[in-house]
Amino acid sequence: MPRATLSITIPEGIWISDLSGRYPDAQFTVLAAMPAEETGVGLVEIHASDIESVVTTFDEYESIVSVTILEVRAEQALVQFETTEPLLILSLSEVGIPLELPITIVDREVVVEVTAPRENLSELGEKFTQFGIPFELVSIHQSVNTETLLTEDQYDLIETAIEAGYYDTPRTCTLTELAEAVGLAKSTTSEKLHRAEGKVMKEFLAKDTVTLD
Repeated sequence: MPRATLSITIPEGIWISDLSGRYPDAQFTVLAAMPAEETGVGLVEIHASDIESVVTTFDEYESIVSVTILEVRAEQALVQFETTEPLLILSLSEVGIPLELPITIVDREVVVEVTAPRENLSELGEKFTQFGIPFELVSIHQSVNTETLLTEDQYDLIETAIEAGYYDTPRTCTLTELAEAVGLAKSTTSEKLHRAEGKVMKEFLAKDTVTLD
């Protein structure tokens, strides 16, 4: 399943965009977030040199329904809030992608990682465009679950080959030695390895079809 890293710019006019822009050196780390009926509830840890000014600024935004200061220390605070503008949570939840936390917002920018089927990632790109959320695809990685992709025999053979050093450079286990270790003929071992390797490579290269445009 593809795992994408996205760099997102929080749109102007959104409270957290304005707040982090007013205090560009502050770090807002969202530790928890969940959608309510018409709002979103979050728990954020704030690091800033002028922490009292940052915390008191929450009350200036009409889109903040409630705010509770749980803890304040030197240059650090823990705040729980409820907002009518949980755009990032809504964008992800509407296409069935969970928000992976924590995420840190600095000067309107946030990097998030999402893991989802290719079709869900494409829908996410459409949602970001719909909500006016600028984003950049930083990287995408196609993870391969070999335990479900391969048969039990194929998985065991690949695992044995790795442990024996068949895939090491330089190779510390020959095909003949691997065949003896698994109790198969050399030709049978070669064919089973080729089939298993083919499945893994095809699944891995399927990442080329992933797009968020």
